[in-house]
Amino acid sequence: MMTTLGHLALTVEDMEASLQFYCDVLGCEKAFEIHDKAGNPWIVYVKIPDGRFIELFYGGKVKLARDSHRVGFAHLCFEVDDIAQTADMLRSKGVVLDVEIQQGLDHNLQCWTHDPDGNPIEFMQIHPDSPQARARRALEVK
Repeated sequence: MMTTLGHLALTVEDMEASLQFYCDVLGCEKAFEIHDKAGNPWIVYVKIPDGRFIELFYGGKVKLARDSHRVGFAHLCFEVDDIAQTADMLRSKGVVLDVEIQQGLDHNLQCWTHDPDGNPIEFMQIHPDSPQARARRALEVK
């Protein structure tokens, strides 16, 4: 039975640019690396604040257009305590917001950017009356 999300895996074109973005800009921590059987760099794990991981695989070759319609991965979402503070922090580090702070249909506040490979990233401040918050409260009661 599933217990939690273990990690998200992304193949990246430029590992250093990706590490700079996820660690220096977003505050994740480089945890460890795995090398293949020949000793070549293969995966870098970065730890997000709650202890889960994002796997960054070396070797990305194809960049999809940001507005392309594709089946599969759509975006990565990080929950934040203060969306305005998050947006200010991103801007202070030279990150351009693709979508400025707005309220979604679920009542949550959100803003969007992208990583060096163009993967969309949402930052979301959960509203107490959102369906996500209500679902979490319902799970706590059980």
